[in-house]
Amino acid sequence: MLRFDRNFQHPEEQYIELIKDIINYGEFVDGRNGKTKTLIGSSMHFPLSNNTIPLLTTKKVAWKTCLKELFWFINGNTDNKLLKLQNVKIWNGNSSKEFLKSNNLPYEEDDLGPVYGHQWRHFNAKYSNCNENYNGKGVDQLQNIIDILKDKTKQSSRRIILSAWNPEQLNEMALPPCHILAQFNVVNNKLSCSMYQRSCDVGLGVPFNIASYSFLTHILAKHCDLEAGDFYYHLGNTHIYDDHIEKLKHQVNNKPYEFPKIFIKEKKENINDYTIHDINIENYKCYDKINMKMRP
Repeated sequence: MLRFDRNFQHPEEQYIELIKDIINYGEFVDGRNGKTKTLIGSSMHFPLSNNTIPLLTTKKVAWKTCLKELFWFINGNTDNKLLKLQNVKIWNGNSSKEFLKSNNLPYEEDDLGPVYGHQWRHFNAKYSNCNENYNGKGVDQLQNIIDILKDKTKQSSRRIILSAWNPEQLNEMALPPCHILAQFNVVNNKLSCSMYQRSCDVGLGVPFNIASYSFLTHILAKHCDLEAGDFYYHLGNTHIYDDHIEKLKHQVNNKPYEFPKIFIKEKKENINDYTIHDINIENYKCYDKINMKMRP
């Protein structure tokens, strides 16, 4: 276990303490979509070795929904209809006709503009709509990362970066990216990810973000014949919505269980070919789901 804070007996206690810190020391801020209690700057570290996947256990995390969204990113998609077909509703608030019109975006309903998937696979390619074929356009950041990770002579690079933040296209997006930059590093054949997130909804978003980038690290490790190492999570504006506070006060009283294990059935030829059916999660023991309102 690398550089793990000895004050914590379980990695999830970092998340519990973050909730407590925000509730106890945060300041109330009136933001774009509601009032939040806010702290600036935090970090967490989750070991991924031995097939560990940090799905929070003090409440149930909808990990299948999280994975479906991740594969949607990986495939470069920006069409919310593809998520709706899988019963994934997390982008519905940002893709309605009313929301798009209120942000002066010319798209049809469910077209989110050049959000994560577009930037990951077609960075800065001119965007028209979610149905256009962007193959060969823009910069395929994810494939570039894979090519480096598979090359033993380049794996030590400190330039293995995935950026979703594109100032040139921010105004074309239904929602500017929250998790904006990930750096991948290989040491002793172990792949680690450090991710920076500008806006961190601690009640709903952060548990998903921990899971998503840990999933991504495991998948890339499998795909590139590496072992998963660690996920380092750096949080900028870290906040709890006012109507989430009481529910999170209840959650912090739950004692974490051991994290589950992830097993990826087989290595695929193409990163686009992985699906949720290739992922097995074993021994996920958790408390019940905690319902909280999502803010578009």
